[in-house]
Amino acid sequence: MKRIVLTALCFLTGVSIVLTAVLIHVSVYWGFFQRMKQEAAAELEFARAGIYAAGNSYLAFLFNQPAFAAGQPRLTLIGPDGAVLFDNVYDAGKMENHSDRPEFQAALAGKTGENSRFSSTLEEQTYYRSVLLNDGNVLRIAVIMDSISASALGLLPLTMLIVLVIFIFAVVTASKITRRIVKPINELNLETPEDNDIYDELSPLLSRIKAQKHQLEKQIAKLRKRQLEFEAITDSMREGLVLLDGEGRILLFSRSALKLLRIDSVIKEKQNVLYLRRDEPFRLAVEKVLSGAPVECLLSVESSWLRLMASPVIDGGKLQGAALLLLDVTELEERERLRREFSANVSHELKTPLTVISGYAEILSQGLVSPEDTPDFSKKIYAESQRLFNLINDVMQLSRLDEGAVNLEREQVNLYAVVNEVAERAAPVARSRNIRIVVFGEDALINGIPQLLREMVFNLVDNGIKYNKAGGELHVSVIKDKDKTRLCVADNGAGIPTAEQERVFERFYRVDKSRNTGTGGTGLGLSIVKHAAQLHGASINLESSDKTGTKISIIFPPPPVGFTYAPRPPAGFTYAPR
Repeated sequence: MKRIVLTALCFLTGVSIVLTAVLIHVSVYWGFFQRMKQEAAAELEFARAGIYAAGNSYLAFLFNQPAFAAGQPRLTLIGPDGAVLFDNVYDAGKMENHSDRPEFQAALAGKTGENSRFSSTLEEQTYYRSVLLNDGNVLRIAVIMDSISASALGLLPLTMLIVLVIFIFAVVTASKITRRIVKPINELNLETPEDNDIYDELSPLLSRIKAQKHQLEKQIAKLRKRQLEFEAITDSMREGLVLLDGEGRILLFSRSALKLLRIDSVIKEKQNVLYLRRDEPFRLAVEKVLSGAPVECLLSVESSWLRLMASPVIDGGKLQGAALLLLDVTELEERERLRREFSANVSHELKTPLTVISGYAEILSQGLVSPEDTPDFSKKIYAESQRLFNLINDVMQLSRLDEGAVNLEREQVNLYAVVNEVAERAAPVARSRNIRIVVFGEDALINGIPQLLREMVFNLVDNGIKYNKAGGELHVSVIKDKDKTRLCVADNGAGIPTAEQERVFERFYRVDKSRNTGTGGTGLGLSIVKHAAQLHGASINLESSDKTGTKISIIFPPPPVGFTYAPRPPAGFTYAPR
């Protein structure tokens, strides 16, 4: 506003100064011209009076006057027929007839003839004035007008200087006046418009501002409430939400969307949605939904899987934007992968013993086995059937664990007693491989499912025996660590390579990729241990390296407060303390 007011004042001042200067020059020129006319009229009357006084010898009078003789001013005597009889500047005999001159014609009519034009004789702009003499001749005086123009132009530099000084003064003054006018407007208190003491002309405006401010505050409060409600809803959603306009620019997004997409940078509104991701599935999905078609696809984000469901927003038959919904389906995809692997592994594991049983049974049924070899075949069939039976039991056990073991009741269990019981059961197998089981620790109460705890400890001890070296040791301990209980099973066998340690708890996974069944295991033992530990709220820690043995620790949470337990020593079992 200040610039507009200042510009307007400067423009108005400049135009006024220029017009004033032009008018002054016109007035000066007009004044010089009128003065010149008066002087020309006086000199013409002086010449006519001299002619009348000289009588018939007036030509001699004209030639003898010093001023006239010098051509100042120029006098011309014209006969009634327009012939030039005398001229004090040029040879009259060589001059053309002047009967067509306006000033000559006016003088013949008894008037005072006047005219201004470019003189072909003098080659300058000239003023002419003529009068009729008593003898019928016309006396004319000519005055050059360039002197007037020169006088006017001579004043131009001074005039321009005066104009410049006045304009600078006007600009400075206008600037101060503008600041003084605009300052109260700039200092308006728009928070309370009615409290401003300013120009009366602005009172209606301030009243409207007050009313509009009140209305805007109500609308902003309503919008803020809706925004907070929307943010509360979207922030509480596990799903990610992104809203786009018709051009693919981000209008709104939830924090869960950025979290799911693993985006840590700041996202601003009106940024293109491809700023979130630029991979081909996401880009094609955005292009399709912005063309007006719904789309659904899977996105791989680091180690997670997201399901993208994009729907166009159409209003009045015109695409207005799109809504993108992101769901974390990592667990579902992982379960589906595990289900496929589990189905394939179960099929393989079941097919192997069934093939052996079927083969031996077929040989026996055809009488191709000698009587002395029949017991060996029967033993092999029995061993494979037992392996098949154990596999089915383990699969069923895992199925129950997947369902949360809803039919199994919890009670207070002394984990140390369970360890001693399992060690007693496993002692014959350990002795057959010359492996020494060492059990040590203390009574420790946990709130658990006895059947699952025995299964978990047995699988750990059984693995420690199977994968231990001949003549090795297996240490099993139960230690109280503050309010928690730690179960450790450590062998000194071949160990597990670091690259394989994360997968040993997967179903049917064996470090031996050839699936060697020489150990007689089903490949589900550690999976059962993992699921049983999860059901008891326990954590598992595995420490192992090649050729140095393996140590698996399970840390149980503390038992309920106020429970006491009277331990019972294992019946008939002794162990060598460490």
